[in-house]
Amino acid sequence: MSCFCLSEISLCIVCPVTSLKTDTDRELSGVLQGTEESSTEEKGPEPGPNDGPGNQGRTREVEPRARSRPFSLRDCLLKYPLFFSNLLFTVLGLVVLALGLWGLINKESFAQEKIGQISTDPMLVFVMLGLVLSTLCLSGCVGALRENCCLLQVFSATVLLLVAAQVLAAIVAYSLQGQIEGYLRSGMLAAMVRYQDDLDLRFITDEIQIGLQCCGADNYRDWEVNMYYNCSAPGVLSCGVPATCCVDPLENGTVWNSQCGVGSQQLDEFSAQSVIFLGGCLGGMSRWIEQHTGLIGAVGIVLLGVQIITLFITTRLMDNIQCIKLQDNNI
Repeated sequence: MSCFCLSEISLCIVCPVTSLKTDTDRELSGVLQGTEESSTEEKGPEPGPNDGPGNQGRTREVEPRARSRPFSLRDCLLKYPLFFSNLLFTVLGLVVLALGLWGLINKESFAQEKIGQISTDPMLVFVMLGLVLSTLCLSGCVGALRENCCLLQVFSATVLLLVAAQVLAAIVAYSLQGQIEGYLRSGMLAAMVRYQDDLDLRFITDEIQIGLQCCGADNYRDWEVNMYYNCSAPGVLSCGVPATCCVDPLENGTVWNSQCGVGSQQLDEFSAQSVIFLGGCLGGMSRWIEQHTGLIGAVGIVLLGVQIITLFITTRLMDNIQCIKLQDNNI
């Protein structure tokens, strides 16, 4: 704005008015800007695409960004060996379980006339062993992979009970050696009674007699307990023994002679020793255990050590998981 002054008085009057007007404009501009900023803060941020009418007035929570835990050497030494070892034993347990079920189904053990004898079926041992092994190792496998402390606690508690049970069984077996021999004798005589009726018991008995080169429980005359090999039986097997008792059951090394033990119970020991094995399998088992005491002890210690190491790794892994959770909560 231009101003023409004709005198000093008018100049003195016009200039202060102009300066006052300029300061007033500056103060007014500052007040307007402050009003706009306060109105902006009261309105809040501009609504986004997901903010609808129903969401107005609500405080939006900022979701924490998930952090991925970096791969560490402790994971490599604890988590993955435990996972892969349990995965291997889970598969092994399922194989054993399938083998036991196949044996029971193949022999029709679930039939009405045979269901009463299923408790003495050897295949039931495979079923129970496979079920326990697969269930236990699966809990350890999933617990290690997902870092689930609940499953790992179940796994470690079960392994601890198994270790305690094995130690207790070893102590009882050592202190009751005489009674164990009586239990073995009763079990083998029961297997000989059902030799022709149960294929599994027949297979186990044959393998024992072939491997230990023995016949019967105490001697070859124990086969009288079998209704087919009893001397009062009317069949061709009367007063005989199975072919697995024979010294040389193969004729000319090629053909299996299933009748090589016929009539052997009627022979005296001097005549029978050239045809069949005279000694019983219980004595053979005792001699085998005495000869392999060191090997049996080493295998038992190794198995027990593996379970203790597994228990230690599981405990350390659970401590690691708990420590990481505490760190995450503190952050």
